[in-house]
Amino acid sequence: MGTTKTENFTQQQLRLAQLAKALGHPARIAILEFLIRKNECICGDIVDELPLSQSTVSQHLKELKDAGIIKGEISGVKTCYCINEKVWKEVQLLINIFFDSLSERNNCC
Repeated sequence: MGTTKTENFTQQQLRLAQLAKALGHPARIAILEFLIRKNECICGDIVDELPLSQSTVSQHLKELKDAGIIKGEISGVKTCYCINEKVWKEVQLLINIFFDSLSERNNCC
């Protein structure tokens, strides 16, 4: 979205859209599920878990990191990744607010 258009939306709308975009690919969901299952920082094992090339996994990790959903720290020649729990809770909160905004309605359609 062009920068001139973003000013017409709230910060909450922009943030939820950014997070939803980061979650909007099955490979990224698989990466997050793997990190959650391991429950520790992972260095290098992620590529072995997915049917994707190293470069493709790196691109997906970058998207997740840019949104803040995961953290990555350089350890020697490798980068170690884990869930950013603060942002994970933010994702949950924003999605809950969004879904809870629909109140019970009469049949409108």
